[in-house]
Amino acid sequence: MSAENGTDGGRIERTGGGRAGRADTGSARRADTGSAGRADTGSARPARRAALPLRLRRNAVAWERQRPTWQDAGPARIAEALDRARARPSGNWFVVGASSDLTARRPLGRTVAGTEIVLWRDENGGPHAGPGACPHLGAPLKDGAVRCGRLICHWHGLALDGAPFAGWSPWPVHDDGVLLWVRLDRIGGEAPTERPAVPTRPRGDGAVAAVYTGAGRCEPEDVVANRLDPWHGAWLHPYSFVDLTVLDGPAGDDGTDDVLLVDVSFRVAGRAVVPVRAAFDAPDARTVVMRIVAGEGTGSVVETHATPLTPPGTRHPRTAVVEAVVAGSDRRGFVLARALAPLLRPAMRAAARRLWRDDLAYAERRFALRRDGRFPG
Repeated sequence: MSAENGTDGGRIERTGGGRAGRADTGSARRADTGSAGRADTGSARPARRAALPLRLRRNAVAWERQRPTWQDAGPARIAEALDRARARPSGNWFVVGASSDLTARRPLGRTVAGTEIVLWRDENGGPHAGPGACPHLGAPLKDGAVRCGRLICHWHGLALDGAPFAGWSPWPVHDDGVLLWVRLDRIGGEAPTERPAVPTRPRGDGAVAAVYTGAGRCEPEDVVANRLDPWHGAWLHPYSFVDLTVLDGPAGDDGTDDVLLVDVSFRVAGRAVVPVRAAFDAPDARTVVMRIVAGEGTGSVVETHATPLTPPGTRHPRTAVVEAVVAGSDRRGFVLARALAPLLRPAMRAAARRLWRDDLAYAERRFALRRDGRFPG
C-alpha cells in the first residue's frame, strides 16, 4: 500500500497536482523525495539509478502538521466509487485463502456467506472443493483425511475423489499459485465465468509473495470502502506511510476516474523511506488492487479480497480479508530476497497485520454507523 511516480527505472517525480489532492506548498510542505526523484530536463543524458532504493526525507513534516485530507476524501466521491465497484461482476468467484493453506495431506475447511466448504488436493496437487458436510450423516469433512488424493470422512470412512457422489457435488475451484478461489453460483447470483479475473502480477519465479488473512465485524463493502480511501494512509498509518498525496488518476473504461494515483513513501527507519507511485482500482465488488506503477518495485501488487463469512442480511456480519502482497524488482539484489523468501514472508504478513489492525477498526466502525443509521457519508 503505497505509491509513486517515476520516469527512469524507479525514479519518482512529485507532480503535486490533481483534483483529489494537491501537493502542499505551504509551511507543511511535503518532503522532497530528493534528487533521486526529480526528472532531469536540462540534459538528454538519462539519470543513473541509485544503488539503493532508500531515500532520506528532507524537510520532514510532523504528523500533526501534514496537510489535512478530509476535504479531498469526500464521502460522496468514495460512495460513488464504491457503487461502481459493486456493479462490476466477479463471475461468482470468492477468495478463500492462500494456496499454501491447502496441503497434500489434510483437507481445508472454509465458510463463505454461511456456506460450509471443504477443499483438498488430489495426487497431482490439483485442488477440489465442495460442500463441507459428508453426504452420509453430515460429518464435517474438514476434519477428515486425504489419502491417495481422496478425501476420507473420519466418521465412517466414506471417500470422495472430487466427482459427484451420493448427492454431494463439487464446486469449481481455482489455484492461481498465490490464492485459492471457489465459485459459488448460488451465492454470487451473477453469470458465472470459467475462471476468476486474477490481477496481473510479477512473474512467479521473480517475485516474493505473502498472504495475510484476518476477519472483522463488517460487510465486504466496508473493507472495499476503506481501500478506496487512500487519503487516510499517512494519518491512520504514520508508522508505515508518509508524504502521501492522491493525484488525479486516468479515466477508467467507463469514463470515470476510479483509478487513483497515489504518491507515498514507505517508512523504513528514521528518515529512511522508499518513495513510490501506486494506482488503486476496484475490479469487482469485493476486490481492490494496489499496483506500484513507478518507483522501486514497479509492477508489484497488493490485492485485497473481502469475502463474506456470514449470510447476507445478518445483523452481526463477519468478513474475511485475504490480502496478497506480490513483490518484484529488477534489481540484482532482489535475487537474494527471493532466496530469503521463507524468512521474509512472516515479516510481510506482520506488516499487513499491523495495517489491518487499524483498517479493520475503520471498516467495523463504518459498518456499525451504517447499521444504526448514523453514517455521515
